[in-house]
Amino acid sequence: MSPVTPDQPRRPAAGVAADTRPPGRARPASRVPAPRSGEAPRGRAPLPVAAGVAAGWAALTSWLPVTVVLGLAQLSEDAGSLPGALRTGLAGWLLGHGVPLETSAGPLGLAPLALGALAVWRLTRAGVHVSRAIGARAGRSPRQALTVAVAVGIGYALLGALAAVVVGAGGPRVSPVRAAVTFAVFGALSALVGALRTTGVSALLARRSPPPLRDGVRTGLVAGLLLLGAGAGAAGLSVATGGGDAADMIGAYRTGVAGQAGITLVSLAYAPNATVWSAAYLLGPGFAVGTDTAVRTSEVSVGALPAVPLLAGLPRGPVDGLGAGLLAVPVLAGMAAGWLLARRLLRLAAEDRVVLGWGPLLVPAALAGPVAGLLLGGAAAASGGPLGGGRLAEIGPVPWQVAAVAAVVVAVGALLGAAATKLLARSPGPDPTPRRPAPAARP
Repeated sequence: MSPVTPDQPRRPAAGVAADTRPPGRARPASRVPAPRSGEAPRGRAPLPVAAGVAAGWAALTSWLPVTVVLGLAQLSEDAGSLPGALRTGLAGWLLGHGVPLETSAGPLGLAPLALGALAVWRLTRAGVHVSRAIGARAGRSPRQALTVAVAVGIGYALLGALAAVVVGAGGPRVSPVRAAVTFAVFGALSALVGALRTTGVSALLARRSPPPLRDGVRTGLVAGLLLLGAGAGAAGLSVATGGGDAADMIGAYRTGVAGQAGITLVSLAYAPNATVWSAAYLLGPGFAVGTDTAVRTSEVSVGALPAVPLLAGLPRGPVDGLGAGLLAVPVLAGMAAGWLLARRLLRLAAEDRVVLGWGPLLVPAALAGPVAGLLLGGAAAASGGPLGGGRLAEIGPVPWQVAAVAAVVVAVGALLGAAATKLLARSPGPDPTPRRPAPAARP
């Protein structure tokens, strides 16, 4: 038992200084020195350093696969050197971002969308990492999100201009100014997506936006993705039916196994382009594979085509018979999006024990059309471009035609699907809450 009474103060242990504070006064909090002007807080990276490292890593991880793919054919049979393969990879990397290359055969501007999607993903992650590095995570500050996007865009623009200078020194002519501007916009917009999500600004904007607008954007994106999925299925089926011709085209290059593998991978990099073209074909406007050519459900007029395996699946003529059912695919995609919208709103209304009116249902269904039109029109613009001079100066769909038709078709389909779902929905049953039996009357 301790010999110290409760009222008697305890002696400090040996080696520990006694507390000389007066009774009842709290220990003063330890001060952390404030960072100097222009100095980042402790535990946080400076913005230029974080943005430079993130932009460099995004550039490296998107350039290296291109170099490996395009270098297979050159290195397989000693057709080129290592510096040449690296320069070719830089040229393909610039093309994947939408920077045209001036060659002896004419301008080359048909960008592989698979490479563009890879670059967008890596830059989105760069926006996430930079936001975390500067301590802006969950800060809900639009200014911080914009600062991160601009910083990543500037770093990416410098890398694009440097790549243009290297490629132009011994290969196709590339404008460094054009490359810098394109990379700045590409990098800033992609990094902004990641910064908005990391800082929480995107969730804040979603909560503050009107519910019909939020539901309309969601439904339009769903309809657009359904249309692109249908286009991917149709394109894959066409290439599969023409697989023999595609194999003959690949074998005609005579570049060895490694070279043929590289050609196959290049064709796969253009597979998203074929998906967008197939969606434009299902919608009706179709696409072109050269000047004064057209590939539509009602007309197919093409001339001599380059030996590209991806073009082996082009239709031989206009659709007829059972093939005419393809014309209903875009409307069905819009109806499916409208059905999903109505089911979601009906479920929320049932949880709130309210009746879903026609206005909150039909307004977002109508807004889904313009949203899907903007999505597919932008995809059509990104999927086309020249493949040289002469006849191949025009390849891909016309963006405004795809956007207009998609907006009308998706809006009509979404309205039909949403209205049919509401009309066919069962009326709510009786309240499932058990009720107590009424007390029996006394005699």
